[in-house]
Amino acid sequence: MKSRVLVIISLVAALFGCSGTSEPGFLASDWPAYGGHNSGDRFSTLTQLTPENVSRLVPAWQFGMNDPGASQTQPIVIDGVVYAITPTLDVIALDGGTGELKWSFAGLSPNDGSRSASRGLAFWRDGGEQVLFAGIIDKLFAIDPADGTLVPDFGDNGVLDLRTGLPGDVDQYYVSMRSPGIVYRDKIIVGFSTGEAPPAAPGDIRAFDVRTGELEWSFHTIPSADEFGADTWPEGARQVQGGANNWAGFALDQERGIVFAPTGSAVPDFHGAARHGDNLFANSLLALDANTGKRIWHFQAVRHAIWDRDFPSPPSLRTGQRDG
Repeated sequence: MKSRVLVIISLVAALFGCSGTSEPGFLASDWPAYGGHNSGDRFSTLTQLTPENVSRLVPAWQFGMNDPGASQTQPIVIDGVVYAITPTLDVIALDGGTGELKWSFAGLSPNDGSRSASRGLAFWRDGGEQVLFAGIIDKLFAIDPADGTLVPDFGDNGVLDLRTGLPGDVDQYYVSMRSPGIVYRDKIIVGFSTGEAPPAAPGDIRAFDVRTGELEWSFHTIPSADEFGADTWPEGARQVQGGANNWAGFALDQERGIVFAPTGSAVPDFHGAARHGDNLFANSLLALDANTGKRIWHFQAVRHAIWDRDFPSPPSLRTGQRDG
């Protein structure tokens, strides 16, 4: 079996003197969100690494994750601590300087055979308050990043069942939060993966209060009868159709309060006879008001998809200048 490890690469010389900016409340040396920052830019403003010295990079430490399963984790880094998820869906915190394990949180019981690769974590901070959010299968865990314990005031003693509030028989649904949510002010915005054949959950995009876990808003990617886009589905589709879900994660325009959500196909992914119409908002990029969940605009790449043409990754927001 191949060894799965986290490897930190460093210059032999100590690297000090950060420059640039980051998310509000974080340092330029942090990597506080999936994709680097909420914009999904995958870019660091640190300046110590250059084309001239990059050849001098050497491994500083490695942490073995020799568990069975797929490792798709993209660690986040806050205040010199590396947070990641192992293939067996343990949340770990490592000392960024040494690779030493600070704590580990088991999201699954030892007898739970469920496995679904998790891509990362989300982090909220407001003054002295902070919470690490981990989506593991159909649960959202609120974890104290200081010691790896659950935050009792969030949801049910630190745990939120992501199936709660979805229409239909939720016990029949496969729901798995493979990509992390995104934090906007006091909200954690989440999507999930679901099955590609019925029964499957409709892909509601939801925002929860970061302190309590209470639902703040929900956007129906399969619209209710009185909502925009309902005429692109058969009557009553929200009760019987599934999918059109955000499984790939989000990007966020922090300043304007706009969250960008790519979606996947409607269920069944390869057969459209039971879902006539264009099937908004499947296979789309949505721009939603991060405060309210209201649609600002949408772009549907494929109408009435039958070839599983999901948007497989969140967008990357860039700022440019033209003619000054």
